[in-house]
Amino acid sequence: MKSRINEALSVFCEGYNCCQAVFATYADIFGIEKELALKLASPMGAGIGRMREVCGTVSAMALLAGLKEGNTDPKDEKAKTAIYETVRRMSDAFKDTQGSIVCRELLGILSREKSAAPEARTDEYYAKRPCCKLVKRAAYLVEHDLLQEYFVKTADYVEENWEAGGIS
Repeated sequence: MKSRINEALSVFCEGYNCCQAVFATYADIFGIEKELALKLASPMGAGIGRMREVCGTVSAMALLAGLKEGNTDPKDEKAKTAIYETVRRMSDAFKDTQGSIVCRELLGILSREKSAAPEARTDEYYAKRPCCKLVKRAAYLVEHDLLQEYFVKTADYVEENWEAGGIS
């Protein structure tokens, strides 16, 4: 399958939030239609409801991990541990390159926004925020860690994704 990293970025640049961009780009692999994926991920953007807590791209990775490896038996401690390990591994990989998984820290904001209303998406908005890079990094981790069996690693794929911000 061809990389979807740039597709995730395009979804974000259409005006969807960070969680929606990453989650909706890959949800179809699990049989979830795009509209439903966008609805499910919508409250998780901007650090969960614009509270600037866990980055929406990290939340998207966790949701996708749940679709792939989530447990459904409350007594299955091994399965619970396995999904938590997957989420921690991906979150740690994100933090290793980005410095944090907390939205406000990534944005350099001291506290949550007073208003829940999102900012207008303008050229200035995209230029002043690291969100495009964060969307690409999360998409890269989804493809290279969680869903690697779906994405064939050819020389062209690696070269394309180096430029897409996957390796930074």
